[in-house]
Amino acid sequence: MKILLALVLSTISLQAATDLRAGVSRVNITPPVPVWLAGYAARTQQAQTVSADLYAKALAIEDGSGGRIVMVTTDLIGLPREVSDKVAEGVRKRFGLKRSELLLNSSHTHTGPVVWPILNVMLDLTPAEQKPLRDYAERLSEQLVNVAGEALRNIAPVQISFGEGEADFAINRRAAKLAQLNPGKQIIAPIDHSVPVLRVQRKDGSLLAILFGYACHNTTMTAEFNEVGADYAGFAQAAIERAHPGATALFLMLCGGDQNPDPRSKREYALKYGNDLAQSVDRVIGGRMQPVSGPIRSAYKEIDLPFAPNSREQFVTESTNPDVFRQRRARFMLERYDRGQPIQSVQYPVQAIRFDKLTVVALGGEVVVDFALRLKREFPNTPLIVAGYSNVVMSYIPSERVLNEGGYEGEEAMIYYGLPGKYAPGVEDRIVTAVHEVVNASTAAR
Repeated sequence: MKILLALVLSTISLQAATDLRAGVSRVNITPPVPVWLAGYAARTQQAQTVSADLYAKALAIEDGSGGRIVMVTTDLIGLPREVSDKVAEGVRKRFGLKRSELLLNSSHTHTGPVVWPILNVMLDLTPAEQKPLRDYAERLSEQLVNVAGEALRNIAPVQISFGEGEADFAINRRAAKLAQLNPGKQIIAPIDHSVPVLRVQRKDGSLLAILFGYACHNTTMTAEFNEVGADYAGFAQAAIERAHPGATALFLMLCGGDQNPDPRSKREYALKYGNDLAQSVDRVIGGRMQPVSGPIRSAYKEIDLPFAPNSREQFVTESTNPDVFRQRRARFMLERYDRGQPIQSVQYPVQAIRFDKLTVVALGGEVVVDFALRLKREFPNTPLIVAGYSNVVMSYIPSERVLNEGGYEGEEAMIYYGLPGKYAPGVEDRIVTAVHEVVNASTAAR
């Protein structure tokens, strides 16, 4: 009798752990215009018009034994720590979510507003001019807490499946530049054209949500498009939702730090790429997909990423550079030195979310594609989604190859992020080691 009871209890526990429930929600986060847009240093005027609304969307998933995750996607350039930490604390206090149970991801649209203080070196604003941007960031923080909570309140039984498609409009943007700098040398230009798709169906088979991703800068709309919009990722979400009324489409930006849409600079290209992605997603959800079940386990940690050595003297010299962005960076660095707080490193977030046969890895910053390709090789026994632009966007995150090659992603972009220079050698291995740690921790959790 005791053995039979133990078997019954074990069966009940297994059933509870694998039954999933999910809920979705959305909130319009379009800023009032005029507003400064983020991402292009060439812009010198505020945007006066809105071509498409921006949204934050949340997908909450629970298993039957206490495991849960809330994934929040945003049509934004990225979230600075000032916002993401406030959101994480808000959902902890109001909904009891642990930090590992919240994933924040941004589409990296360059036609979204500045989320202060991200990339503030691009703008030279007075405190009065900063105020609308600070107000937007404050309001956004509350909206993201609320949208996560609403998704949790909307929880209902679901079936979840995973599949993968492909889209081919991304190119490695470093290739042409490096060929110019290194004539006759073989240039490595990796890409990742995969389109991972998570299909969430209500018990009656209707679509509740579709989470999909791609590794490509959301920059079809180049600097001359000074209007609020969501670029190809926004068009893709809208196309999926038109094709599937009642479903919420959420876009997850993957490791697209060195990937660009090609060609670009025309609105019709952004629309085409959005439709290409939507069609890829439709092919996946219309075909055979792998069931996903619980338990849901997660882990989160932050590691220290040190910068290469720098000195006060180098920024004294840089302060007289004719480039205004270098001047601004130098002034900021000198202020930190003079306060006795030079920037020597950043805290870097690494997160893992595990289902039974699917793992999601979420990395902070503008992660180059090398990380996704390496991690897929190192975790060959499970489907793996590797997202960049997650939780905190503080800088580009170069692989060791990109760091050694130099160029924009390896060093120059640090100017606009207000950081002292390139990362110290070993940045890739530090991050990959941390990924293994959080994946292992999430496997052992509970």
